[in-house]
Amino acid sequence: MLGLRGKLRIETERLALRLPVHSDFRQWSELRRQSSGFLTPWEPTWSDDHLTRRAFTNRVSWATRCYKTDTALPLFLLRRDDESLLGAITLDNIRRGPAQAGTLGYWVGAPYLRQGYMREAIGAVVHHAFSVMDLSRIEAACLPENVASRGVLERAGFKYEGVAQSYLQINGRWRNHVLYANLRNDRRGRTDAGL
Repeated sequence: MLGLRGKLRIETERLALRLPVHSDFRQWSELRRQSSGFLTPWEPTWSDDHLTRRAFTNRVSWATRCYKTDTALPLFLLRRDDESLLGAITLDNIRRGPAQAGTLGYWVGAPYLRQGYMREAIGAVVHHAFSVMDLSRIEAACLPENVASRGVLERAGFKYEGVAQSYLQINGRWRNHVLYANLRNDRRGRTDAGL
């Protein structure tokens, strides 16, 4: 699990997941820019400086701080064979004590859609969260009409739990979200919420 210089690195068959570093800026900003039309309907409104080096530097500092304080695990997805940046996945809002839970968020660049990368990344992060971080529950939420996101969560073992009203501001509006969870010791069986 630890890669070069003691930094976290989670590897799967095709991916390496690691914290963002300053040298990722060019790939990250280009992928976000290239994928903006695909991503913006599903994300909070981007700030005016979203794609700037300064904003990215703040993002890297935030990721390092969160990892060190065990409050979030923000990871970039890199294809192992060529180190191309494909997207990101974050286990955020980590709650310790009686909860032992966290919330999963993710995005993948438009050129890498529907190739199974995000399902592979979610599986790796969930395994790491349960086996290394000793979490008991991973939650995720997405817009009801985001069929692709709902499908990847369900294929990754998450189960539908309900709807949260006005859960997040997405693209400038408060939006309802469907809620999913994956439990370390899940005895709930299949749900019929499906797509």
